[in-house]
Amino acid sequence: MRFSLQREVLLKPLAQVVNVVERRHTLPVLANLLARIQANQLFLTGTDLEVEMVAKVAVEGAEEGELTIPARKLFEIVRALPDGSMVTISQSAEKVVVQAGRSRFTLASLPANDFPTLDEMDASERVQVPEAVLKELLERTAFAMAQQDVRFYLNGLLFDLRDASLRCVATDGHRLALCEAELESKQGGKRQIIVPRKGVQELQRLLEGGDRPLELELGKGHIRVKRDDVVFTSKLIDGKFPDYEAVIPIGADREVKVDREALRAALQRVSILSNEKYRGVRVEVAPNLLKLSSNNPEQEEALEEVEADTRVDALAIGFNVTYLLEALSALREESVVLQLRDANSSALVRGAASQHARHVVMPLRL
Repeated sequence: MRFSLQREVLLKPLAQVVNVVERRHTLPVLANLLARIQANQLFLTGTDLEVEMVAKVAVEGAEEGELTIPARKLFEIVRALPDGSMVTISQSAEKVVVQAGRSRFTLASLPANDFPTLDEMDASERVQVPEAVLKELLERTAFAMAQQDVRFYLNGLLFDLRDASLRCVATDGHRLALCEAELESKQGGKRQIIVPRKGVQELQRLLEGGDRPLELELGKGHIRVKRDDVVFTSKLIDGKFPDYEAVIPIGADREVKVDREALRAALQRVSILSNEKYRGVRVEVAPNLLKLSSNNPEQEEALEEVEADTRVDALAIGFNVTYLLEALSALREESVVLQLRDANSSALVRGAASQHARHVVMPLRL
């Protein structure tokens, strides 16, 4: 097997695949990527047995075949080569030779037959979605996923497919993020799947935005995302996601409309003197005013006032400031609305102009 590609052309698919390869691995071959030439196409595959990335690029006059190459070493070599270099990769006995100009590198290889592939999947649903739409859904929700929670089904992102819409939902039990998008073509039936954290993070790295169409294939145990230059597959979390609609506050009729950037900046400043362990801030609502305050065990205090469009009076509620800041950062509108009920109820944070992105933040006792 032998092929030649310009450095920049090879670097992009390499960068897509190398992130999937685990630094710590149980099988030596998992440190490698599989390079396969077929019908003038180079396919590069990386996997950690949970997620798999296959990137492809056109090559001319290459010898067909397949081999495995140490993924990170190859990526670092190609990245360090001068711009415009022509990179030639060939097999020599049980070694792989990488040549570019006067540079020559000989890398160890492992048998291509030992390289694992994820199980074949039968797609029960197929969904067409523009790349920019999926990218936005993930950006507005993924931050709320739990990390290493014993409730394993929270350590991922819910894809809730409905007849004509796709919702992404994440929660760690203290806050919840939801974003939905209408689909151009109506889908049959409903389906919920949970994509694990690693799969979500790799998808976020992969997606570039724009109107390129993506095809989402949902199987019993996998999700596959197909783009013209790459195919991404992830195993799913086998569990039942909580009834998230029951968490969204109903009857939170006390509304506070405020400039998003002004509130975010004020919260950032108040958080400096908050208790490092609990990160609590007190939010007091008065007519046309939002008072933010914090204190810490050193008896230090911070107080901020932000103009707000509200008639609510005499309502005080505590929040973890990090959760509020992350919710505000995930919204895009200039003005946001806080929907409140009382000091012991969750707050709903959303854009003033739309309902398609919503965030729920639990109260904190101060």
